[in-house]
Amino acid sequence: MTDGQSQSMTIDWFFRQAWRWVADMPEESPKAMRPPLELLRASQWNRDFEQLMRNRLVMGAFRYGTFAEQTAVRHDNARSMRTHLDAYTDTGNAEHLVDIANLALVEFTLPSHSHFHFRSIDDGQHHARRVR
Repeated sequence: MTDGQSQSMTIDWFFRQAWRWVADMPEESPKAMRPPLELLRASQWNRDFEQLMRNRLVMGAFRYGTFAEQTAVRHDNARSMRTHLDAYTDTGNAEHLVDIANLALVEFTLPSHSHFHFRSIDDGQHHARRVR
């Protein structure tokens, strides 16, 4: 280990490596460590996107009613999301991404799917493919 690596080593990193040393596996690089949780919470969000979502949701409340007023009416949000995704793919207009996010929010808040549930799963696939 170099001096720089030992200086950046934390207790957490040390214990994660301990089993690797016992198993005769190579160490992970300390540079692979993640920033503190609060920094991640602040950096892994886009306030401009959120503001666009909120603006469109407010306009939608004027046009179609609030979430509370829409409880009796169910829309095929999944189909609408697919339509907007196709439109985004064709045009590159980010407005469709905002609409997809809002449709997902509406579906989560007022589910139309007969088997709606939330169960966190990790299928190991996190990106379909790299485009750039």
